[in-house]
Amino acid sequence: MRIYLDCCCLQRPLDDQSQPRIRVEAEAVLAVLAVVQAENLSLLNSEALEYEIGRIPNAVRRNEVLGMLALANERLELTEQTEALAVSLESDGIWSMDAVHLALASAGSADFFCTCDDRLLSKGKSLSGLGCKVVSILELVLEVTE
Repeated sequence: MRIYLDCCCLQRPLDDQSQPRIRVEAEAVLAVLAVVQAENLSLLNSEALEYEIGRIPNAVRRNEVLGMLALANERLELTEQTEALAVSLESDGIWSMDAVHLALASAGSADFFCTCDDRLLSKGKSLSGLGCKVVSILELVLEVTE
């Protein structure tokens, strides 16, 4: 199974854990990464993830997220096809960077595109014709730990 975790998922374990939802999602991310580490799941990297992570101003946080992303065993690159899909997704109301991530996951044959962003999750689930299923981290953890 191939999964694409967007930048907000990868950062969730580093967010303020005082809110129950964030704490639960952080644990779910760590559980998914443990399955990846056991080589029972394939984590996808992308040049878009590397770009977005590179813009994290806090160097310690940036390095922690890059460490998680180092578990990926495949890197997706932008192509004309993914750029065209991203533009189409933007016209469906998805913000530009989110559209790029979703287009990469879709064109890269990810089984699941995972986000902690409620707006992106809602919009992504309403789209048809994607090459991947859009899920929350809680949905994904149930899929991969059964």
